[in-house]
Parts: sequence; structure tokens; C-alpha cells
Amino acid sequence: MEKLGKIFPIMTLLTKFSFFITIVYFFSYLRKIYINNKEIILNYYILNLNNIYWRKYMLLLISPINHEEALESIKGGADIVDVKNPKEGSLGANFPWVIKDIRELTPEDKLVSATLGDVPYKPGTVSLAAMGAHVSGADYIKVGLYGTKNHDEAVEVMENVVKTVKDISPDTIIVAAGYADAHRVGAVGPMEIPKVAKDAGCDLAMLDTAVKDGKTLFDFLDMDELKEFVDEAHSYGLKTALAGSVKKDQLKPLHDIGCDVVGIRGAACVGGDRNTGHIHHTAVAELKELCESFDN
Repeated sequence: MEKLGKIFPIMTLLTKFSFFITIVYFFSYLRKIYINNKEIILNYYILNLNNIYWRKYMLLLISPINHEEALESIKGGADIVDVKNPKEGSLGANFPWVIKDIRELTPEDKLVSATLGDVPYKPGTVSLAAMGAHVSGADYIKVGLYGTKNHDEAVEVMENVVKTVKDISPDTIIVAAGYADAHRVGAVGPMEIPKVAKDAGCDLAMLDTAVKDGKTLFDFLDMDELKEFVDEAHSYGLKTALAGSVKKDQLKPLHDIGCDVVGIRGAACVGGDRNTGHIHHTAVAELKELCESFDN
């Protein structure tokens, strides 16, 4: 009995300790489940980040140059807020702090795009610029293939941008952007861009115009050629974007050939001038409503 008297307190202590350990383990297990579920949900969100933007209607990309214009773009309902600097060219790059500021004010359910500029054939330089855009908060990075004269040069630039960004952020959207008027600047031809994008591992093939002199995308490529561009890109599993002084009445034809994203600045500006005008939310809202109406 004396031994039992000594054993019972020990057993009681062990029971309490075991209960304590069980509780700790149980809550650790719950925490692990919680963390894992959060991670699963986060990964699910990240893996589907691209998909949530490719809705049934053609997405509207608006290109502000500063904080105020970004607010107007967001208020008007732009799907993608595209940070650029027209003073430096068709796809002129803006400053990192401007990209960062616009990313911070843009709702999380909207993509922020950044242009790297009308880039030269310097893969290393362009790759560093891509890293700068990513660090600044861009979800969608556009590279204007201005200084690349052929398919191979363009692929070399783009595949290095893809490696630079996707090694650390696999879900960032990389855009190979060519020019409908490439012949005017000696750049790689517009109809080569889908294959360039595919061969380099990009997500999206885009066309714009290199020279902003009032001529539009349609002055250099007809609807059959634009449809061919879109169809080829889609056959590779890529999305497409078309821009180039696109006017309001040109949106429907682009929608009808299956364009995924239409890029606009001038038509969203007061006065319709991309350089001297400024973006206003009412113009953006009209464009957005029009894009959505095509599928109603």
C-alpha cells in the first residue's frame, strides 16, 4: 500500500503530463492543418491567378502614366492597369516608384502591368529591367521587341526575361510585344510574334504600333491578318493582346476575332490624345461597358 501510495501521485502526474502533451499535439496538429490549408488556398489562388482574368469578355487594359490617371482607370473599371510612359516611346517604361505606387493603390483583384520599354537587342539589360518591374509590383510584364531584327534575336531576349522572372515568380505574366508597323523601325515582323512568344515560354503575344503618328493597328494589318495572329497564338496555348491607337468603334472587330486583351490609352483620354490628354473614368467606363456588351 505504501508503494501504491507513492505510485498513484506519479501516475496522476504522468496522466496530467500526457493530457498536456496530447492537448499540445492536438493544437499543433490543428495549426498544421490551418497552415497547410492556408498554403493550399494561397497556392490555389496563385495557380489560378491568370485564369480568373481570362473571363468571357475581352479584357480592357488602360495605360495610365501617374497616380491620378491610375485612379481614374480603376474607377472606370479597367481590368488591367498598365503603367507606361509615352514620352519614352510606344511601350515606354515608367519609373519603379510609379509602378510600386500604382500597385499599392490598385485592388488585388486587378492586374498591374508594366512596360519595359521599346527595348534594344540586349538580353542582359532587358532581363535586369524585367526584374526591376517585378520587384516594383508588376503582375504582367510587357517587352517591346523594338531592337530585335528577327525571330532568333527576339527569342533570345524573351527567354531570358522569362527565366529571370519566372524562376522567382512563376505566375507573373510575360508578354512578347511586337509592332504592326515593324517595317518602319526595322523590328521583327508582327506575324512572327506568336512563335517568338511560344518558343521563349511567354504567356501572351501582343501587337502595338511603334510610331505614334495617328495611324492605327488597322492601317498596317487587315482583319484577316489579325485573326491569323490571334488564331496562331491560341493554337500555342497563348493569350493575345492588341493595341495601337485603337478607337472605340474598332473594339467590336477585335472582339469578334477572339482577341483576349485590348490595350488603350488615347481613346480613354480627354480629347483622345495619348500625349497631351489625360485619362478620365467616364471614358474608361464607356469602353468597359462596350467590351462587356459584346457578349450579352
